Amino acid sequence: MNLVDRFLHYVSFDTQSDELTNMTPSTPGQMIFAQALAEELKRIGLTDVTLDDNGYLMATLPANIDKQVPVVGFIAHLDTSPDLSGRHVSPRIVKNYGGNDIVLCAEDNVVLRPTEFPELLHYVGQDLIVTNGKTLLGADDKAGIAEIVTAMEYLLAHPEIKHGKIRVAFNPDEEIGKGAHKFDVEAFGADWAYTMDGGEIGELEYENFNAAVARITFKGRNVHPGYAKHKMINSIRIANQYAIMLPRWETPEHTEGYEGFYHLISFEGNVEQTVLTYIIRDHDRDRFERRKKELEHLTRKINNEFPDCASIEINDQYYNMREKVEPVMHIVDLVSEAMRAVDVVPQVKPVRGGTDGAQLSFKGLPCPNIFAGGLNFHGRYEFVPIQSMEKATEVIVQIAKMVAEK
Repeated sequence: MNLVDRFLHYVSFDTQSDELTNMTPSTPGQMIFAQALAEELKRIGLTDVTLDDNGYLMATLPANIDKQVPVVGFIAHLDTSPDLSGRHVSPRIVKNYGGNDIVLCAEDNVVLRPTEFPELLHYVGQDLIVTNGKTLLGADDKAGIAEIVTAMEYLLAHPEIKHGKIRVAFNPDEEIGKGAHKFDVEAFGADWAYTMDGGEIGELEYENFNAAVARITFKGRNVHPGYAKHKMINSIRIANQYAIMLPRWETPEHTEGYEGFYHLISFEGNVEQTVLTYIIRDHDRDRFERRKKELEHLTRKINNEFPDCASIEINDQYYNMREKVEPVMHIVDLVSEAMRAVDVVPQVKPVRGGTDGAQLSFKGLPCPNIFAGGLNFHGRYEFVPIQSMEKATEVIVQIAKMVAEK
């Protein structure tokens, strides 16, 4: 099976994750896909294929050289985002894209336009896989899975390319932040690894946000509004007062690069009780800690005006992998060299989000992130250039080759 056919087959599996089930994997479709993928890995000739009860699939490409070289791993996730349906994905290929608008669904007037998505113009003359405008595509991260499996199959078919032992893993629930929670780093047994989960061609990332979630609960008191003077405590109004005390420019829509933010993701309540949910993000650990302290300070400020009204709960989610990768920067330099060897220009940039690699790095497996090629993840405008997927596959092969040579 070639790379494109493999990818088109993979996106036919419905593997949306669901943070509300409290199971691992969070949805049965991920296990169904993992089971099919396990059989494929055995069929192409990988060894030590294991699939545990939590949906973590691992396998080995045995070394074909005698000398000892580091064991490198490649990882991608099985699930797709809960943000939009991944059921009945019906992709099509736009060959030799000409720079024009792409009608995804005429019925619903869903059009992929360069005026709205200017990155399309980077891929004029290439072949794009797009959605039918009703679902996401699933290139995040089934493009990564297809690239890893295709690279392993290529190395098996070309024994003249010498390489050490390579480990591959496919995990569930990355999209709900739990992809690395039950990942057995010791069983994986790699010296370092790469997640194939980045976006545009050339992306190489070893920095990500420090991340936390904060929930602030405001208690009110409801009294008939006609007789409420000096009696009613409206938790909605107090929550709104809290929200506007945060700096308006430190939000996702006003930040980029290394700039952090507070992001209000949920505002639910009534007069009696209101709950605000924020995610807190910053690349710098000190600024990250200060952001958490600022939310606590504002909670105390509210309580000074409305005694015992507000309470806050903050939970860290993940940290910036940079502090774990910098001591072994040769694993990043290796990827840059591998990209240039296959005519890809490395684009080293910070992740304005998180990856499984961040949590894995803190579990003892340094794990930078490499492009898988897709764009506009998590929505109906998602697409992936075939040529980018092909280059990602070449990068994997080149890394395996260079690890053995060095």
